[in-house]
Parts: sequence; C-alpha cells; structure tokens
Amino acid sequence: MVKDQEVERIAKKLDKMVHKKNTDGAIDLLKELKNMKMSLETLQSTRIGMSVNAVRKQSSDEEVQSLAKSLIKAWKKLLDGSEGKSEEKKKGGPSLQSTSSRDSPGSSDFSKKPETPKTPTTPTTPTTPKFTSFPPPPVTTDSVRNKCRELLVSALQTDDDFKTIGADCEALAAEIEDCIYKEFKATDMKYKTRLRSRISNLKDQKNPDLRRNVLCGNISPERIATMTAEEMASAELKEMRKALTKESIREHQLSKVGGTETDMFICGKCKGKSCTYTQVQTRSADEPMTTFVLCNDCGNRWKFC
Repeated sequence: MVKDQEVERIAKKLDKMVHKKNTDGAIDLLKELKNMKMSLETLQSTRIGMSVNAVRKQSSDEEVQSLAKSLIKAWKKLLDGSEGKSEEKKKGGPSLQSTSSRDSPGSSDFSKKPETPKTPTTPTTPTTPKFTSFPPPPVTTDSVRNKCRELLVSALQTDDDFKTIGADCEALAAEIEDCIYKEFKATDMKYKTRLRSRISNLKDQKNPDLRRNVLCGNISPERIATMTAEEMASAELKEMRKALTKESIREHQLSKVGGTETDMFICGKCKGKSCTYTQVQTRSADEPMTTFVLCNDCGNRWKFC
C-alpha cells in the first residue's frame, strides 16, 4: 500500500495546478498515481479523487483527460466493491438459511414448486460517478447546522449542473457548513448571516459560474466559506460595479460651478484641448484676473494670471 503522505503530496500539487489554471506536468503526476496500489482508506483520507477530477476538467490535454478518467473509474470500482461486500454480508445469513431448508431431506420433491430464478441483487450504482464521495462528510447532530446543510444542498442543486458534473452535493454542503462553523464556533447571528450569503449567491440564476466552480472543485469548500460578496458576484455585476465606480470618480473630478468651455488651452497631463475656464479677481483691482482651467477629459486643474 502506498503511503498517505505521498498521495497527499501529489494531491496538493494537482490542486495548485487547478488554482493557477496551468496543468503543465499533470501527466507525470497522474502516471505516478497509476503505478501506485491505492486503498479505500487512502482515497478517503487524501481526497485525491476530487483533485484528479478537477485537473481533468481544467486541462485541455486529451492524454491528461483520458488518464484521469481511467484513474477515477478504477477508484470508483474500488469504492463500489467495498459497498457490494457490505451488502453481501448483510444478505448472507438469510440466503444460506433458505438454501439449507430447501436441501433438507424432510422436504418432498412433489411439494416443491418450480422456482423462477431470481436476479442477483447488486448495489445501486448512481447514473453519474460521485467523485466527491470521499472522504465522508463531517457528521453533526445539531438541528440548526443540519437545516443549514439542507439549504446549501438545495442551493447547489438549483439546476442540473450537479448531475452533469457528478458532484456529491450533500458532502459539499456539509464541508462548506463545517468550515463556517469552525470559524465562528457557534450557530450565532454571524454564522447564520455568512450562510445566508453563500446560499443566496449559489442560488442566483444570473451567476451560474459560481455554482459550477464549486461543484467541479475549482472553488474549494474552504474558499467559498470565506469569500466576500464582491468575490462571489457574477461577471456582469462586477462589470456594472466597475463602470459605476469609474463614473462616480469622473463626476467627482469634473464637478464644477459655471465656467466657459474652450479649446484655447492644452492640458499638461493628457494633452487634451477640451477645457473649461473661469476668471476670478483674486488680487487688487489693478492686478490682472486669475484664470482657473479644468480639463474635461482627465479632470486636471491649473491656474495662471
């Protein structure tokens, strides 16, 4: 079995590549993982599956995508195999008992009815792979925290993206809530306000990119738990805020009372000729008036006598 430290090292490198949006060298790390004999405990403790899936979605290299898919498929078989064994153990007792009763010498042949062959019961496999099913989500018995997790699950399932991506919304919601709870260490008003803002932004139909990035792992549960409202805003809202800020600055720079527009002056800062000037008698009557000039393009002000 491989050491957990080695797998964690590779997972951190893959997460860093996804964060920097540069997956160069990912193929070497994936090949290294392929040569390792992976155990279910290692998968659950290191969350390597989430890291590999995130790299697969981020990379445009077909070789990286193909190798990542094969790794995830193999690991998922390992996960499903452990679930199947537990199911067989549960059903092993009754099936053996029924077999022994059918084979007992006291039962007569003519009293037996022809039995239709039963299809073997296999563990239900989800239609989409749950790449985020390990490690298991943190458990809590607090009713407030459980309700908050339910609201986060509902927000993550606003559209069908979670089915396409194959994300485990319950596990993601549990991790996000757990990160927020660890910060405040109580279900007080600050805790609830932080959760409300996450839920509101994740449910926003005009901001699907935030929800998709959380589902596919580009934004980690720790990151979404601490993001500000400005960071979570949609690209459209960010552009609108930027435009309003620029307009506000411009109005402040160009605020003026009266004045005459002219092209007689040249701005020393932007070299523009669109100016407004005002003449004021600031000295004695026999002295010339002082001329105040404002550049309408950049807001630069200057004066001369």
